[in-house]
Amino acid sequence: MTWNEKELDVEAYLARIAYQGETNPDLATLRALHRAHVTAIPFENLEIMLGRPVLLDVAALQDKMVRRRRGGYCYEQNLLFAAALERFGFSVTGLGARIRAGSSSVRPVTHMLLKVEADGEQWHCDVGFGGEGLLEPLLMRDGVEERQGAWRFSLKGEDGAMVLRTEHPDGWFDLYSYTSTPCLPVDYAVMNHYISTHPTSPFVRRPILQKATPEARLRLTGTELAVTAPDGELEKRGVTGGELGDVLVREFGIELSDEELADLIRGHYPGA
Repeated sequence: MTWNEKELDVEAYLARIAYQGETNPDLATLRALHRAHVTAIPFENLEIMLGRPVLLDVAALQDKMVRRRRGGYCYEQNLLFAAALERFGFSVTGLGARIRAGSSSVRPVTHMLLKVEADGEQWHCDVGFGGEGLLEPLLMRDGVEERQGAWRFSLKGEDGAMVLRTEHPDGWFDLYSYTSTPCLPVDYAVMNHYISTHPTSPFVRRPILQKATPEARLRLTGTELAVTAPDGELEKRGVTGGELGDVLVREFGIELSDEELADLIRGHYPGA
């Protein structure tokens, strides 16, 4: 019970991701659950922007992402997903990754993903990477390439690590690299503290919301909303404080309280 699955309200979680299929520990179920979670629960860092701690126990994750229908970032989303998979009988191992995303420098291990066993194979699962993340599990094998919706992904072995890539119009784009070294919830607690508090963390500076769909990748960074199409066409527009609430609901399915929205606008949308 590494992922505290007994604390999970399974029925509420499945309702949150609008999933009504089978819950057998097989690949068909894993694919369906992964896609349902990714398309239902957006990536967001609003707790940090509102001056709150990011809590990782299952009760807090359920309260936020299931009951209040909010989103979360990698630790929150993948810890909730791991608890659900464990409840359904899957074997789940936590892993840690170094984000690349176009950078040539070596970054610390700060991202969470999952290795899940199904149908006799090991699968790379990650419901918490955001706009460019996987829609479905990817076979954890060097050289694998797969189309998911309008997007292509691949895994490439490199110096004892695996590199997850997505295809851009100009070629493969490295998202992150990881090894097979297992991580436990306590490891993610340390990573989470760094990511949510350190001044160099990208998640302490401005609101970041992302969502992956089969047809588009959405990203709200501060006051800019960007929508990327599969052919690489990028549509950007500014978002004012006055329209922020509507954008959060319409694009990301997040409805803040009046007080929360006012605090967010006051802190990060000057002149609203």
